[in-house]
Amino acid sequence: MRIVFMGTPDFAVPSLKALLREGYEVAGVFTQPDRPKGRGNKLQPGPVKLAAMEAGIPVFQPQRIRKDGVEDLRSLKPDLCVTAAFGQILSQEVLDIPPMGSINVHASLLPRHRGAAPIAHAIMAGDDTAGVTTMMMDAGIDTGDILLQASVPVGETETCGELTERLSRLGAELLIRTLREMEAGSLQPIRQDESRMTYDPMLNKALGIPDWQETARLIRGRINGLNPWPCVSVPCDGGRLKLLRAAEAPDMGEAGCVLKADSRDGLVIACGEGAVRILEVQAPGGKQMKTEDYLRGHRIPVGQSLKEEAE
Repeated sequence: MRIVFMGTPDFAVPSLKALLREGYEVAGVFTQPDRPKGRGNKLQPGPVKLAAMEAGIPVFQPQRIRKDGVEDLRSLKPDLCVTAAFGQILSQEVLDIPPMGSINVHASLLPRHRGAAPIAHAIMAGDDTAGVTTMMMDAGIDTGDILLQASVPVGETETCGELTERLSRLGAELLIRTLREMEAGSLQPIRQDESRMTYDPMLNKALGIPDWQETARLIRGRINGLNPWPCVSVPCDGGRLKLLRAAEAPDMGEAGCVLKADSRDGLVIACGEGAVRILEVQAPGGKQMKTEDYLRGHRIPVGQSLKEEAE
């Protein structure tokens, strides 16, 4: 089976490496163009490109595969395409090139959490369970038939970065299972139930401004789900303090107000229902640290409101 792989971030790397480890022929890799990063804004390759180059696989980086990548893909003559967090929409012309179709490794339990940031949104929604779906791709956005699924429980204080790492490994295992069953002719595609569908938007910095009137469960999910990007932050000490990890707390008070703030009890903030205990923070220009350590050198007055002025 001759495969072309399409992916860009860390989430996709285990799937690419699994294909190689299991002896599949990967004829080429399509990935997003290099992006500027760091203080010097120098172009940096993505994780999938680095993994492909290390393995000696030809790399293609079209700005839009449906416009300037079609002929390159056609020249590789793939039997099957595999995508995992590629970051581009495939046109029907692209989907029609591999005779066996295209399989996507999607980081949610479809039809829930379609879209570009399913892991973050699963945590933000307070889901107790997350997972990975392999699906046959069609021209819609995550609308194709489900092939296989696997799930894991979401830890109460697990961040998006941590869950992404777990699901990337789970996705690689599920991909290999899917290909083995496809080769054996035992796959039974299942049409998605549109009545259970949810679609989530791309992440943006505005999501990092919490609405403290929400429940503690949702605030906790927002803090953990937006770590490592864009992160929830609050006005504090003339700057913005990033709230990086949180758990629910039984305390109650006026939404957005600090209920506790010391090195013994940590930082507890009231929500519209319940409260959240902030477990890790990051000050401007500082390092990520436990909240108790931060509070040994910084004072946050009890009763202070952390609401934005516009609220």
